[in-house]
Amino acid sequence: MAESQTPNQGEAVKKKTFFDRFLDGIEYAGNKLPDPAILFLLLLGIVWLLSLILSPFDFGEIDPRSGEALKVINLLTGAQLANFLATMVNTFITFAPLGIVLVAILGVGVAEHSGYINTALKYVLSFTPKMLLTPVLILVAIVSHTAADAGYVLVIPLGGVIFYAAGRHPLAGIAAAFAGVSGGFSANFIPSGIDPLIQGFTQSAAQIINPEMMLNPLNNWFFTSASSILIIVVGWYITDRIIEPRLQKVELDDDIEIQSADDLGNISDREKKAFWAATGVMFAGLVGLFLWVFPTDSAMRSPDGEITAFAAPLMQSIVPLIFLMFWVPGLLYGYLSGAYSKSKDIIDGMSKSMGDMSYYIVMAFFCALFIDAFAKSNIGVLIALKGAHYLQALDLPGQVTIVGIVILTAFVNLLVGSASAKWALISPIFVPMLMGLGISPDLTQAAYRVGDSVSNIITPLMPYFPLVVVFCQRYVKKTGIGTLVSVMLPYSIVFLVTWTIFLLIYWYLGIPLGLQASYTYPSGM
Repeated sequence: MAESQTPNQGEAVKKKTFFDRFLDGIEYAGNKLPDPAILFLLLLGIVWLLSLILSPFDFGEIDPRSGEALKVINLLTGAQLANFLATMVNTFITFAPLGIVLVAILGVGVAEHSGYINTALKYVLSFTPKMLLTPVLILVAIVSHTAADAGYVLVIPLGGVIFYAAGRHPLAGIAAAFAGVSGGFSANFIPSGIDPLIQGFTQSAAQIINPEMMLNPLNNWFFTSASSILIIVVGWYITDRIIEPRLQKVELDDDIEIQSADDLGNISDREKKAFWAATGVMFAGLVGLFLWVFPTDSAMRSPDGEITAFAAPLMQSIVPLIFLMFWVPGLLYGYLSGAYSKSKDIIDGMSKSMGDMSYYIVMAFFCALFIDAFAKSNIGVLIALKGAHYLQALDLPGQVTIVGIVILTAFVNLLVGSASAKWALISPIFVPMLMGLGISPDLTQAAYRVGDSVSNIITPLMPYFPLVVVFCQRYVKKTGIGTLVSVMLPYSIVFLVTWTIFLLIYWYLGIPLGLQASYTYPSGM
């Protein structure tokens, strides 16, 4: 992002802090890397090469998934290469974020193209104080965890739109939303499907020591709820005091199609009528959905009657529901406001939204191949298990071990993105080990969830990371991986430090972690 400097700018550079220069270095080095799509292709080659080099060695680890000796799989054998070619198409089309992103964007595209979102922004900006935009955005981002991955495709791009419309730097809005959605992944007031998923692995690990032990799926609920306040406050400070001032040097492109604060203007009577009619239809749909889900025998619940379980059709329908929630109101608004006069206008809006995602589709192709190969090689699993056993061998005091779990998890999270996959690997090591030190599985799980969140926002291996780069390029086309990492690194570092300290203070004060949770093992010890 080199720019010519005036004398005043030169003086500003001299006044940069060490941290500013460090972030500039991260950005410069990161943006010197190849295009993200090519980077994933190169990483794929590196994984292949490492798999060849490491495959002959016995690392003395047992794979907890199979109970057999863990081996690095050589991906350059004839059989593996044949399988790579045979499954390439399926690997791409089953790449989890791809379908989620494209389907959701189709609906959002109509709402944006018709003008419905712009009118909604006019209303939002008319009653939300500018200084409160950041905490409100982070709050919405945190709550979006309840709807699986909806925050990535909905809240993060809207963060940029809202900030830009308010006359603020759009990349700061994207950063704040990304921090709330992903950096604060384990902070939420509302229980979600991730709670019983993580608890299931914790309980299985605890039963290695005590076969009769049972844990409540909401054993961390009070802690994650309190953590929401921490993430909002800290994220607010970082965004407004560190990130946005630093982004002032980043010039926006001249061809941004989103309306700014100066362009929004007043809402015409026709737009008002169209907006409230479309919004009324949206709320009517939400009420109808609530009435459908509310009965205990609803078809939208899981077989056990749960709403937020991953097996519940409601959770599996989040993306189609987002599509309808924006497509139908956008369609109605377009016709009532006069923006749409024929059916082709609707298709034009959907086509344009897909055109904007063409770069992401190319990037997702290489990203999907790399992540699939990395998982099949077992290299990430090996690193996770070696790190866990190293921490175990240090035989540190309980409090220090808890901090160690947070830090180790944050590091492993740079390589293995799935929260459940990591915990399935390392919970059988950490949970029994800390139970032997008198620390409950509930507390060990809380430490893991902190570490699992804070580094999400700085690893290109996170499946949605390339998508966030694309959202940034909507405003600054030269945005690269280095730019996004440098923007998000302050959140990651500060979240890691403050959230870890918060957990230790929370533990010291003895505030309940969640339902039927304890700090000690045996309980009440």
